[in-house]
Amino acid sequence: MSNDAMAVPRATAHTVERSSDLRRPLSRGIRERAIEAPLLLAALVSILTTAGIIAVLAFETYEFFTAVPIGQFLTDTQWTPLFSDKHFGIIVLLSATLITSLGAMVVALPLGLLAAIYLAEYASPARRRTIKPILEILAGIPTVVYGYFALLFITPILQTLIPGTAVFNGLSASIVMGIMILPMVSSMSEDAMAAVPRSLREGGYALGAAKFEVATKIVVPAAFSGIVAAFIIAVSRAIGETMIVAIAAGMSPNLTLNPLVPIETMTAYIVQVSLGDTPYGSLEYRTIFAVGSSLFLVTLLLNIVSQWVLKKFREEYE
Repeated sequence: MSNDAMAVPRATAHTVERSSDLRRPLSRGIRERAIEAPLLLAALVSILTTAGIIAVLAFETYEFFTAVPIGQFLTDTQWTPLFSDKHFGIIVLLSATLITSLGAMVVALPLGLLAAIYLAEYASPARRRTIKPILEILAGIPTVVYGYFALLFITPILQTLIPGTAVFNGLSASIVMGIMILPMVSSMSEDAMAAVPRSLREGGYALGAAKFEVATKIVVPAAFSGIVAAFIIAVSRAIGETMIVAIAAGMSPNLTLNPLVPIETMTAYIVQVSLGDTPYGSLEYRTIFAVGSSLFLVTLLLNIVSQWVLKKFREEYE
């Protein structure tokens, strides 16, 4: 057979191979675009959900403020939208929310920071692997269980120690909320401390500093941004807590700074109205959206502050 005859199949095979190489990148691009579409949809779910929540809150809140002046909403010292003599002073619910949240911070912040210092600086790796998961179990307990724990266990103790404490009170709710958010503070703070380079610790030890001095004067300041962010996120979690305050603190809208009496937080009021006794579309019904918008703005402000603190004081190490 001549060389010209042998050249034909070789050319044909080469052409098929080249066409296969051209189709392969094309099919790969189609597969990548097909995968990209559901991934983008998954990423947009949270954005679309947030937009939907904001839209519902904004519409219903606007309808509420067409009937109630915003000045009255911000300055009135009574909150009685479910009574015949109606008042819409959000400051009553806001003060109760701040009382319980600040009380929770008094419990959670020092204990959480001390636990984080122990886990990051004192505990051995084996002990850290044991203690940290046990501590984080507290975050998995249902909040309704925490609420009844506050009502049936903490409140009787407070009534024994502080005579005159009401059955429903803000103090027991604050204590139990502090216990609930304790794992959040300790875990995030410990992660921030663990990110501090070992060389900073060794420099402190080389200068003769004790372990506690290294922990409190070198590690904690170096991890300051992460610790503050943990605190702010924990505050946001406490402000948005519902079942503990609804069960333990009561549903009495009193404008007071006394944590030993019944109070009603913003989330507890939303639970009260959402039980189904309020007609849909009524002014009383729309109060939950006005309260929800106020709560949303408070937590949004805290998150903005948290991000600012992270950017302002973040330490970057190589």
